[in-house]
Amino acid sequence: MSEWGDGTRCVHAGAAEPVAGQPFLAGPVLAAPFHLGADDFYGRAGNPTWRALESAIGALDGGLCTVFPSGMAAITTLLRTVLSPGDVIAIPADGYYLVRTFLAGLDVQAREVPTVGPWTREVVEGARLVLLETPSNPGLDVCDIKAIAELAHAAGALVAVDNTTATPIGQRPLELGADISVASDTKAVAGHSDVLFGHISVTDEALWTELQRQRSLSGAIPGPFETWMVHRGLGTLDVRLARQAENAAALVAKLRGHEAVANVRWPGSPDDPSHAVAARQMRRFGGVFTFELASADLVARFLATSRLVASATSFGGLHSTADRRAQWGDPVPEGLVRFSAGLEDSHDLVLDVVGALDRALASPVQ
Repeated sequence: MSEWGDGTRCVHAGAAEPVAGQPFLAGPVLAAPFHLGADDFYGRAGNPTWRALESAIGALDGGLCTVFPSGMAAITTLLRTVLSPGDVIAIPADGYYLVRTFLAGLDVQAREVPTVGPWTREVVEGARLVLLETPSNPGLDVCDIKAIAELAHAAGALVAVDNTTATPIGQRPLELGADISVASDTKAVAGHSDVLFGHISVTDEALWTELQRQRSLSGAIPGPFETWMVHRGLGTLDVRLARQAENAAALVAKLRGHEAVANVRWPGSPDDPSHAVAARQMRRFGGVFTFELASADLVARFLATSRLVASATSFGGLHSTADRRAQWGDPVPEGLVRFSAGLEDSHDLVLDVVGALDRALASPVQ
């Protein structure tokens, strides 16, 4: 399958051999106990619906995949599995805030480094794990996965990359030298804003076996129906990302010259400070970008007058959404907006967003 294009791989990844009279994608196996004597014996330990999706995502990532009921379940299981009391972990200072919250409950030393670095030998020295998030959430900064992996491996550290923003077909951290790729599939992989999900893909079989064991022991298992929904959504990932990136490019081009807007960030733009690194390691750019408005009130007025953009704290779905990240505790300006371009027609979306910004500027301040 590796020689096929992204669209073909998304549609056919994890599919069983065709059988006359059977569906293209087998339905979810809704069982807790199984008749003994085969691979499956109890629903917490294994399920054929999990394995089908793990095969699909693993093929896209280029590794061995384990699925989880959410992105946080995936990353916290990874941290509990890899780290021991007293270990050192290097994490992005501008990464997803709940990871830092979880680490506060572990007896480990966290070294916080901005995504853009500087990444030096001193930063990774003595570390057990280097956790990257690139593009970062919500700032959309980018770091050089290959260079940092070489640096970390020389110091004896494992390298994990949160690949949520990029997706498995937008970026392949394992091919760039990372040991682990982790993601929230709630976002673009599932793609329909109707399921929570996550996964970890690794290159080492022993680590994969331990992650599977830890999932069973902790009970952090996804439901079979939710797993099937993600596999169904995965089939359109290629075409969804293409439209989302098209819409992001159109919006970024218009917003860069708008009087209400400052600091537009999208790695897909040649004008973005992260573009040079992103272009070397990313296979495509998605629909997530950020920009700043002057105040929280202006963001609220923008959202109130838009007809197509929903106020929501997620990204990667069919609908265009916007999220003022400071309200969740991210260390960002009050008016920073994370925008997720959906699948609307570009012309309609640009007219709506620009019009909403114009009306927000013209309306009285509350």
